[in-house]
Amino acid sequence: MADIDITIIGAGIVGLAIAKELSEKYESIVVVERHSSFGQEASSRNSEVIHSGIHYPPGSLKANLCVEGNRMLYDICEKNGIGYEKLGKFTVATDEEEIGILEDLKQRGEENGVDGLVLYEPTEIKKIEPCVRAKLAIYSPSSGIIDSHGLMKHFADATKSKGALVVYNSEVTDIKKENFGFKFKVKNSDGATEDFTTKILINSGGLDSDKIAEMAGIDMDETGYRLHFCKGDYFSWNKKSLNHLIYPVPEKFSIGIHAGLDLNHDIKFGPNAYFVNKIDYGVESEKEEFYNSIRKYLPTIDINDLSPAMSGIRPKLQTQDEDFRDFVICHESERGLAGLINLVGIESPGLTAAPAIAKYLSETVDTVYNNL
Repeated sequence: MADIDITIIGAGIVGLAIAKELSEKYESIVVVERHSSFGQEASSRNSEVIHSGIHYPPGSLKANLCVEGNRMLYDICEKNGIGYEKLGKFTVATDEEEIGILEDLKQRGEENGVDGLVLYEPTEIKKIEPCVRAKLAIYSPSSGIIDSHGLMKHFADATKSKGALVVYNSEVTDIKKENFGFKFKVKNSDGATEDFTTKILINSGGLDSDKIAEMAGIDMDETGYRLHFCKGDYFSWNKKSLNHLIYPVPEKFSIGIHAGLDLNHDIKFGPNAYFVNKIDYGVESEKEEFYNSIRKYLPTIDINDLSPAMSGIRPKLQTQDEDFRDFVICHESERGLAGLINLVGIESPGLTAAPAIAKYLSETVDTVYNNL
């Protein structure tokens, strides 16, 4: 018999959203997190944007869960006093070639069910955002910003209020399949280890989710689960000259160096995208790279007003030579690992999609739990 019904590895935004959702109907839940608090990696090193869902291929999990998560997040924030602001976003085309990309993006967003998308001409854009230069822009009114730390705290507190445990400084170092489920080893901050057993094991390990899947018996190359670290830097701007999110047309590996606002309306530009072999959160990019990208849509910006701010690392499934890869959310029963649910490659729009991912996964857990 297992010690725990459901174990979730990883207390990032997605792991906590799953824990909160499942704690509404299951009593024996433990979240295991190797860091000293929640959200220490990708969940706290991002733009804190609530995305509308225009960037992802129709029918993909990223598209469907982003659009649903967008609607869910505003409701969660409103009901629980979590800071947010529905600013709206302009995605701008700065030349003729980008206009075609922008029109395709609008069509994609409409296919995904994004409400209220409108094209704005240069004169209209200028009236709303005088600093912005664009030949055409999509306005997406459902885009916004959120206090991601406040959201994670809400999920963690709600989970614990139902009797579930969130355990920090605890790293899973070994996983073995057993008849009843899984046996796993946990190492604490003192180096001491302890074994536990669980019926269902949910891998929401973020940057290490591929390694956790491998630990449980998954061949990460055969399944295509191997992750590639894609780093993005941010630079802050010492002006408060924007009232909306401003995005360029998307690039291959990211949605481009955009202008993001926080709840104080302080502005950061980023992230860019480059692949790295190890985790290092120092800002490595040159200011000139950012300046040259930003001034395409903010021509009056002064390079001396930019300062290195932060960086984040995204767990990408695709390499530099590949195109779009969707979220992996998979119950591994067909690989002989019934009870193991892997979430791999949960990058942007993971924050926006988190409550929808939790709802989606909850249905899978119900089926798995009843069949074990």
